[in-house]
Amino acid sequence: MNRSNSSRYLKLFLLVSLLIALLLAACGDDDDDNGQAATPEATEAAEVTIGLSVSTLQNPFFVSLQEGAEAAAERLGVTLVVEDAGDDADQQTTQIQSLIDQGVSVLLINPVGSDAVVAAIEAANEAGIPVFTIDRSASGGEIVSHIASDNLAGGKMAGDYLAESLGKTGKIVELQGIPGTSAAEARGAGFNEAMEAYPDMELVAQETANFDRAEGQTVFAQILEEQDEIDGVFAHNDEMILGAIEAAKEADRAGDIQFVGFDAVEDAITALEAGDLLATVAQQPAEMGRLGVEAAVAYLNGEDVEDFIPVDLALITK
Repeated sequence: MNRSNSSRYLKLFLLVSLLIALLLAACGDDDDDNGQAATPEATEAAEVTIGLSVSTLQNPFFVSLQEGAEAAAERLGVTLVVEDAGDDADQQTTQIQSLIDQGVSVLLINPVGSDAVVAAIEAANEAGIPVFTIDRSASGGEIVSHIASDNLAGGKMAGDYLAESLGKTGKIVELQGIPGTSAAEARGAGFNEAMEAYPDMELVAQETANFDRAEGQTVFAQILEEQDEIDGVFAHNDEMILGAIEAAKEADRAGDIQFVGFDAVEDAITALEAGDLLATVAQQPAEMGRLGVEAAVAYLNGEDVEDFIPVDLALITK
């Protein structure tokens, strides 16, 4: 091979080597950019989406629950998607299925009805999405944990306080929440357990008002027409007791009746301070929301989570 050919081949070899080196460097730069775009931990956190299905956001109690969940989600750096079922069990089922289809990481459910929500929970189970219930429990399906107050103890607390305030004697009315919900069943059971200890306390009416203020007013107005003597009223939530107070005022009988509610919402505290309400059992809905999100994230991170996470209650009086 002559000198000119050798020189030409050497130049060609150097050129090819340079091109290969540039290509390898470019690939290496892409890997570095991808590596710095997000660490594995950051990517995992960013991909966590929690679906929160709330029975109704027309009730300030559940608005507080949502706010507690939102604050926790923001602090933990996860996405929270909230759906308001509007107290419609069928709508809640549809909304939960939509959250499943979106591929949420975990579901927090505050059921409209304990039985009605089971099919939706089972659909989540089949999709491999862990489910937590908040405030109200479900009758079936696989649940990681239930976050709630002890509603049975709260109902008993309310009954005992009403009885003591009336000197352990009197005619009593119970306004009940949505049939089939765990909160209504447990609060009612606790209240009635308390009443059994006072033989001179007579339950003259037990009517459903579906946790709704307007229904509470309408239902109690009818009871007032039917009952000449009523000494005390316990309602399964503050919305109903506030409606009952309005009905009693319209009938000019509010001064003769002691009223006890449940939830300690803002309007109930105002009524208590005004002397219209004897007492209310305070839950901590924002705390429920916070604990729900924290428990969900802990579970996704492989931590152990208790089957039941209790939230403290307190009796609020003037």
